[in-house]
Amino acid sequence: MTLLLDRSAQHTLLELTRVLIVDDEEPIRRLLGYMLQTHGYETILASDAREARMRLEEQPFALMLCDVNMPGESGMDLCRSILTQHPHTAIIMVTGLDSSVLANAALDMGAFGYIVKPFESNEVMIDVANALRRRRLELENRLHRENLEDVVRTRTMALQQALEWLERSEKELRLSREETIQRLAIAAEYRDSATAQHIQRMSHYCELLARKYGLSSERCDLIRTASPMHDIGKIGTPDHVLLKPGKFTQEEFNVISQHAEIGYRILSGSDAEILKVAASIAWTHHERWDGNGYPRKLKGEAIPVEGRIAAIADAFDALTTARVYKPAFPLDHAVDLMTKHRGEHFDPELLDIFFASLSDITLIHDQYADQSPRRMLRES
Repeated sequence: MTLLLDRSAQHTLLELTRVLIVDDEEPIRRLLGYMLQTHGYETILASDAREARMRLEEQPFALMLCDVNMPGESGMDLCRSILTQHPHTAIIMVTGLDSSVLANAALDMGAFGYIVKPFESNEVMIDVANALRRRRLELENRLHRENLEDVVRTRTMALQQALEWLERSEKELRLSREETIQRLAIAAEYRDSATAQHIQRMSHYCELLARKYGLSSERCDLIRTASPMHDIGKIGTPDHVLLKPGKFTQEEFNVISQHAEIGYRILSGSDAEILKVAASIAWTHHERWDGNGYPRKLKGEAIPVEGRIAAIADAFDALTTARVYKPAFPLDHAVDLMTKHRGEHFDPELLDIFFASLSDITLIHDQYADQSPRRMLRES
């Protein structure tokens, strides 16, 4: 049996109650088998190491009760190889020698218990129950570690994409990089599925609009660097809501709308200017010019300019690229849709400036186009 098992196979192993009994004395084998069967365990008997190996190759076992002294290969040698080849199988040694040296050697080797003949039924059942309980905990911990490693691996890839942008920050932003990375690392443990293309388009649209609006070069750089963190709060949104292809129910919308507040809580409270700007964008990029946005229903210029800029860039990118719930819209259709909400959803002056720069916008869109079809998070 292979050492590398898929997740479904490992979950199946957790439910096993099958026990392999290995002893060269038939009365002992049958007695142990009877004891365990009366308590609901499935038992298979083997008279020596060779037969035990055959049974283990045929099917998995939760536990093996193994005699120490047997003709041919000893129980200790058999157990050493089983612990390597079948690490999901717990082992209890059974012997007629009441030796602390032998018992310690068995436990050091990896055995879960040590039973001395003659034994009492209660003693056997307690040792078996304890061994299976410990085995289950170890398998659950192994599954948990593997799941965690998968999460860390995925989040690390997303974090590396963010770090590529941080490397291009100006000298004054380098002082805040360490804290930024630490906070992104905390977020990445949960979920951050934005791609490099989306991050680049979003940040360049924001920088372009900020520059055309007349903000300082320093402020434009801050907005460019901070804007990719606008949806970091979606790490707190369940997958069944975040990736839903259809229309949200009111309850689902209430859940996903919390990401603005969550993102603000993750990023706020720092003295680093980049994180202050990022927190503001995360908190306000779903506010509307007419006051009907969320989470605080800010209106007009009460919405920070970086939030108004990010709202336009985010909406434009959502319309012109594929999402899980829609195809990409043509440029002219996206412009028409957003223009209809001028002065309602969007700051009218900023929207006019944005669409007056369509040639630059198109260059950004084409330069950072998605390389292949992919599943994107819902923009809400």
